Amino acid sequence: MVEIAPYGTWTSPLSAAAVAASGVSAQWLATVGNEAWWAEARTGEGGRVTLVKAHADGTTEDVLPAPWNVRNRVHEYGGRPWLVIDDVLVFTHWADQRVYRRDLTTGETTALTPEPGTRHGIRYSDLRPGLDGEVWLVRERSTGPRRTDISRDLLALPLDGGQERVLTASHHFLTAPQLSPDGARAAWLGWNHPAMPWDGTELCVAEIREDGTFGPHRVLAGAADVAVCQVEWESAESLLALLDPDGWWNLHRVGLDGGITNLAPVEREIGGALWKLGARWFTPLGGGKYAVLASGKLAVLDEATREVTPVAAAAELTAWSANGFAVHAGGIAGVAAGPEREAAVVRVDLDGGPVTELASAPEAPSPGYLSTPVERIFKTEDGDRVPAFVYLPANAGFAAPDGERPPLLVYPHGGPTGRDSAVLDFEIAYFTSRGIAVVTVNYGGSTGYGRAYRERLREQWGIVDVADCVAVAEALAAEGTVDGDRLAIRGGSAGGFTSAASLTTTTTYRAGTVMYPILDLYQWTGDGGETHDFESRYLDGLIGPLPETEQRYRDRSPITNASTLAGPLLFLQGLEDEICPPEQADRFVAGLAGRGIDHAYLKFDGEQHGFRKAETIVAALEAELSFYGQVFGFETPGVPKLGLSR
Repeated sequence: MVEIAPYGTWTSPLSAAAVAASGVSAQWLATVGNEAWWAEARTGEGGRVTLVKAHADGTTEDVLPAPWNVRNRVHEYGGRPWLVIDDVLVFTHWADQRVYRRDLTTGETTALTPEPGTRHGIRYSDLRPGLDGEVWLVRERSTGPRRTDISRDLLALPLDGGQERVLTASHHFLTAPQLSPDGARAAWLGWNHPAMPWDGTELCVAEIREDGTFGPHRVLAGAADVAVCQVEWESAESLLALLDPDGWWNLHRVGLDGGITNLAPVEREIGGALWKLGARWFTPLGGGKYAVLASGKLAVLDEATREVTPVAAAAELTAWSANGFAVHAGGIAGVAAGPEREAAVVRVDLDGGPVTELASAPEAPSPGYLSTPVERIFKTEDGDRVPAFVYLPANAGFAAPDGERPPLLVYPHGGPTGRDSAVLDFEIAYFTSRGIAVVTVNYGGSTGYGRAYRERLREQWGIVDVADCVAVAEALAAEGTVDGDRLAIRGGSAGGFTSAASLTTTTTYRAGTVMYPILDLYQWTGDGGETHDFESRYLDGLIGPLPETEQRYRDRSPITNASTLAGPLLFLQGLEDEICPPEQADRFVAGLAGRGIDHAYLKFDGEQHGFRKAETIVAALEAELSFYGQVFGFETPGVPKLGLSR
């Protein structure tokens, strides 16, 4: 029997606790022999990341018991944290940021790097095989009291505990150190402030000296306006690299003689933003064929035909993670999701066989409680196209009264150089199964649509992203899909900025949820700013160079425009966040006191940028649902009432 009840009041079997436990939070998948291994986050263990391997019989086994936590803080977002060489596992440990080796035969575990390895000390990432008996990696060191006082180099670390060796420090940022097949040369990627890695990077090659260090380097590809996001040696004389000289990340062959050939020119992104060191979007299959992630979907690139063909067997999987992708058992293993499938570790047979789950995901609610995303293209007043994914309310046990339209949550993603895909997301389903519509917006600046679309946001952050989200929300309201009087916006990090900027510069939304946000652009950026080194010059491209555009920073900051706030706000903040520190939210919330604007501010101990603990996820989701119920005037059964201040 279907019950008639207002949108937002529907009861759902998908609890906040189920959301916290949902999905396989897997990343950094690779093959070890015939086995697939990956790092897996456990929300029920305080966000600890363990290492898991899948056996041929379908069972899985944890490689590292508690308290080992396979994660690192380089660039604060971290990067590739583990590597197996012969019978030795090398990994980074979150608690002290040191590198350890574990004998896979005896289980003996010893440190390879010295103490202390604190979050403001020394960190390591992007582990790669080096010369015999050593691992190459990125080392990041704090050199002063400011968050931007950082130096980096590429380092060789002997597995026998011997003396570490600096390989090179060619750029302020470095990644992907790799040894050529003949052992004579090394390749890596580097870039400098103010560029971000998706703006401009350089592919470097150098001879290896007798002492094992790198000689002077040559730049073979990349430039200030060309980004290289992945490189692999193909032979002693050539490399394969993803770069975008024509506006799209395509796969190129790069010769040591300087020749560069696009293996399959397509207006599709085979690549992405290098937020985490060690990400990959292609892997060779042999015979001139390559498995690639083309705009997030699995495909095969054939250099003989110069075509990129989607893998039919993987059609249901619309979003593959670049943090885990490898040839395995005659197919491709990775972490992937789709409109009807949450992210899971899977293997796909390239010859048309079925998709096999290597790690079982938690049981999902009945499909009757899950909203299937619909991809749509909206247009701004200027005629710009804005892709978005619409999730309408779905609950097999409820229907709304005739004539009622649902409230809408607009989700601007983080980054802002990020991207949303059409996937089953239990966090979204938590709201849609209760009668609240959701739309995820790939506003100008998003990856996946070529460099020109990314650069719509150049010096326009706080303008283009806000306008694109408004265009989507108001179009859905105008066509009668949602209730135009019950629109809210919610986002985290850069999405938190867009949410706060939207609420302080437009009147489209009644309310918003702002998670670990950027609120004061001028205080956040630069050498003396409140953020970390990796993003300390990010706003040069998003807002403009300082000091000449200082007023623009102040004018676009939500904290400057707080007096024009359109409606109530909920703030959610981790207290150990080094990317968007709590000081910004503290200042904004302090300014709301006594102004008659409903608001709440929840702080979470032990959380960094994004929430990883089950108890935090539960508290945040329940608070958010209660918040919308109070603002939009509907009951939220089974959820503690959030206390609001004025």
